[in-house]
Amino acid sequence: MTDPSPLLQLPGAVGGNAPDNVVAAHYGSIVSEQRRLIDGGTFVDLSHRDVLTVSGADRLTWLHSLTTQYLEGLQPGVLTDVLLLSPQGRIEHGFSGVDDGETYWAHTEPGAGAALVEFLDRMRFMMRVEVALAPDQAVVGLPGLAWKIVPRTHLEALPGELGDPVGLWAWEALRIEAGLPRIGLDTDELTIPNEAGLLNVAVHLDKGCYRGQETVARVHTLGRPPRRLVRLHLDGSVNHLPEPGSDVTLDGVRVGSIGTSARHHELGPIALALVKRNVDPAAELLVDGVAAGQELIVDPEAGLHVRPVLR
Repeated sequence: MTDPSPLLQLPGAVGGNAPDNVVAAHYGSIVSEQRRLIDGGTFVDLSHRDVLTVSGADRLTWLHSLTTQYLEGLQPGVLTDVLLLSPQGRIEHGFSGVDDGETYWAHTEPGAGAALVEFLDRMRFMMRVEVALAPDQAVVGLPGLAWKIVPRTHLEALPGELGDPVGLWAWEALRIEAGLPRIGLDTDELTIPNEAGLLNVAVHLDKGCYRGQETVARVHTLGRPPRRLVRLHLDGSVNHLPEPGSDVTLDGVRVGSIGTSARHHELGPIALALVKRNVDPAAELLVDGVAAGQELIVDPEAGLHVRPVLR
């Protein structure tokens, strides 16, 4: 487990909930922190995320062959979102990365790095690559949901360079607004990318073969995903946010489960949830005692729109 961030010692810092408990959820002003993150001149402490490196001459070609993303020939400085799938097309790992011309730097969810490195290390075979955790490095969130990686020892100097930080809750509110799921929190062991709105985000639809591609392609072109990611607009009169993993119900019947949630400075309380594809998009749902309206992220009819014309 990552040690508590030194930025938790700043005035007003309040720690979050697991798995985000070693960084600041906020620094005392939740609404204004979101606005500052939109306006710029600040940063978010994401140093609890696991950092890893992939080095060696074959790193990009090798990652390209394994993952859902088009990484061969990736130019330095281009941020990428990447998935590793099971043979059945289910999401096993997710990470974001950037190449600097010599090393591909990646980060993943807190506590997920060791398993990711172990998997990648098993897949090296004769390729000229090396994979390793980088515990001395830390992720820093930037306006626009961008990010960079810095030495962990440099965290305390960042307020003097980037401005006073805002808490993780500000980042989470804007991420949920953007409909971007956290792997393992907004997804489960059965999730395929088509369900989570990750096609053309972390999945490149015009690249060659990779593990799990058959499922992704088949559902994209011939079928519809069994579930769909939605943004829930929660009843703002309730004084709590639903617990992650809570059942989402319709007329007393379970139709899905909720992932992450946050209080947005304009939209109010919002969350991401995976629900059954055939749930009426106009139906009001209930989650952890809170009424919730749906906003589409994944179209219930996804797949029907791209069916090939047979002649």
